[in-house]
Amino acid sequence: MAEKVFSINNQLAEIAVIADTLESLSDEWNIPMNITLSLNLVLEELVSNTILYGYDDTDEHKIEIHLSFIDEIVSIQIEDDGREFNPLLVAEVDVDLPIEERKIGGLGIHLVRKIMDEIVYERIDNKNILRLTKNIRRIE
Repeated sequence: MAEKVFSINNQLAEIAVIADTLESLSDEWNIPMNITLSLNLVLEELVSNTILYGYDDTDEHKIEIHLSFIDEIVSIQIEDDGREFNPLLVAEVDVDLPIEERKIGGLGIHLVRKIMDEIVYERIDNKNILRLTKNIRRIE
């Protein structure tokens, strides 16, 4: 199993660290670029939402990210001490509605659901823990 654990501060500028780390690991783990771009989109969406909406203060907080790759499955775990937020409880976006009739927000979570194969949320010890998996074998 290949694995990488790192953390970033709750600042939007730190999003670049995620992209750089993911790109480096994708080269090392031989993950196709289209998968890497999709995974980066997922991480950027989830982590930026945490940074923008997850904290009630302006203090520095750590967001921990675990990435692993085994048997063609990429696993991601995002852990933060922000406000409790379960993205699985966000209502599905009706993408068939005309854009002017849609509610604002929710498209990022919609994309995460479409890209990832499995999403599991837990709240443990005042921390949000989001686990996601993507089987890259199914993508050609």
